[in-house]
Amino acid sequence: MAKPVSIIGAGLAGSEAALQLAKRDIDVVLYEMRPDNPTAVHKTGDCAELVCSNSLKSKKPDSAAGMLKHELETLGSVVYKTALKHAVPAGGALAVNRVSFAREVTELIESESRINLVRREVDSIDEIVEESSAVILATGPLTSDALASSLASLIGDEYLAFYDAAAPIVMGESLDMSTIFRQSRYEDSGADGVAGDYLNAPMDKEEYERFIDELLAADRVISRDFETRDLFQACQPIEEIARAGRDAPRFGPWA
Repeated sequence: MAKPVSIIGAGLAGSEAALQLAKRDIDVVLYEMRPDNPTAVHKTGDCAELVCSNSLKSKKPDSAAGMLKHELETLGSVVYKTALKHAVPAGGALAVNRVSFAREVTELIESESRINLVRREVDSIDEIVEESSAVILATGPLTSDALASSLASLIGDEYLAFYDAAAPIVMGESLDMSTIFRQSRYEDSGADGVAGDYLNAPMDKEEYERFIDELLAADRVISRDFETRDLFQACQPIEEIARAGRDAPRFGPWA
């Protein structure tokens, strides 16, 4: 009997790899340390749980993200098909209900006879190499310290760069809807032809300058042990963007 393919990490990539291999009649052992070994930000033990933004970026075919989605659809991506089923309004972007999306991906994996979902932490690749025909590393920004240390000993820690981002949650009842207006980022209107899917707060120059002053002077959240000063340039907190220049928030993280 052929040895299975071992996959470390049941995030988006690991879940997709497992499901694709199973479709091709290849046995898989999918290792996921949650929920017995939780991370600092995950809330559940579900596969493909999104812990940052629930947006999977643009669907527009003339964008890089949109082209990738077209390719995923053409190639039969199971995770992408599931994301479409759980999409929520987000203008030209694909955003999902993160709870129901992760739940269905988990159910697909658990119902697949060729996938053995093993709930334990893998401390080292050496643990599973001998029992595997191949090993796929699909571990991300919240890789355990033990596995990260093991990888560093193999390839050198200067080659490891795990990026993640935290998206703030704003309570709807805290917003003054008499001032805020609905409009999508680049579209004239939403799917219903009436309004966009995003909430926007208009500012004149004086309000903007005051906002930047308050933003730069505000108390900052103290970084936790697993966070560093190395920020993914395309997904920075707005206060970090503002520190690059007072006008930078008007243009985004690439300004």
